[in-house]
Amino acid sequence: MTEKHSSIVNSGFKRKKLSFVGAGQVGATAAFIAAQKELGDIVILDVMEGIPQGKALDMYEASPIQGFDAHIQGTQNYDDTADSDLVVVTAGIARKAGMSRDDLLTINAKIIAEVVKNIADKSPQCTLIIVTNPLDAMVYTAKQVSGFPSQRVIGMAGVLDSARMRAFIAEALDVSIEDVSACVLGGHGDTMLPLPRYSTVAGIPITQLLSPETVEAICQRTATGGAEIVNYLKTGSAFYAPASSIVEMAEAILKDKKRILPCAAYLDGEYGIEGSYLGVPCKLGGQGIESIMELDLSDDERYSLHSSMHAVRELIAKVDAMHLF
Repeated sequence: MTEKHSSIVNSGFKRKKLSFVGAGQVGATAAFIAAQKELGDIVILDVMEGIPQGKALDMYEASPIQGFDAHIQGTQNYDDTADSDLVVVTAGIARKAGMSRDDLLTINAKIIAEVVKNIADKSPQCTLIIVTNPLDAMVYTAKQVSGFPSQRVIGMAGVLDSARMRAFIAEALDVSIEDVSACVLGGHGDTMLPLPRYSTVAGIPITQLLSPETVEAICQRTATGGAEIVNYLKTGSAFYAPASSIVEMAEAILKDKKRILPCAAYLDGEYGIEGSYLGVPCKLGGQGIESIMELDLSDDERYSLHSSMHAVRELIAKVDAMHLF
């Protein structure tokens, strides 16, 4: 029995390794969902002593009940993240009352720069998924600091925004969420661009199923979806949907699924935009972003997308002025 077990252990099989930097609600929930899906072994890193260790142990003790096999470790040491296949970064602070966007940008850009420098040193071949806000500027910071090819530095936003829109469409039509698809482009925030004519129920555009007023209300609610949850929670923000969105992206990459998902991607001429991260449909697979899908946009849609790009570039200019890389 012992010899048989030993031969299995030494068979050469190696699980994927996922590291989550940030053990808050989003990071910890994503780590748990990833473990439940058996995407690989999990490392959770956070600066708060005991927090990642305690959450990791709690998750591992749930594994006999949930029926998943994954090693889960909490740590403060970047050495434990070494040779990760995928690293998710949720570290940073949330915007608080009285805090300007510039305040948030300044604090989180410094955090992201420090985190990514350490991750790039320990896992130079990994793919990065950045979740910290302001998202588009933070993923740009991560690309510049890491020096990774742009296809391996990706922002999580569009999956979440599209999921919210899908939920609102299903609610309005009283149909299964499984039959609903939605498309949201642009920056993650007030300037995002929901595209109703590319959003469907069983292939039927929602513009044929809902009144213009209802469609507009859904688009507006999608753009303010995060704020709506913050208003309810008072002292927190969304974490179930963001965590689920992270894992959908992670699974597409780790399993080389070639999923078409909206992500914050670095544009190099696509949609007439160069040198900026922006939410667009991408093919996610083992190489990260394997291609960017260019949709045929109307003049108004293209104008809105470029307006979103200008808002993102204002943030990027402020990051460049900080000389973090």
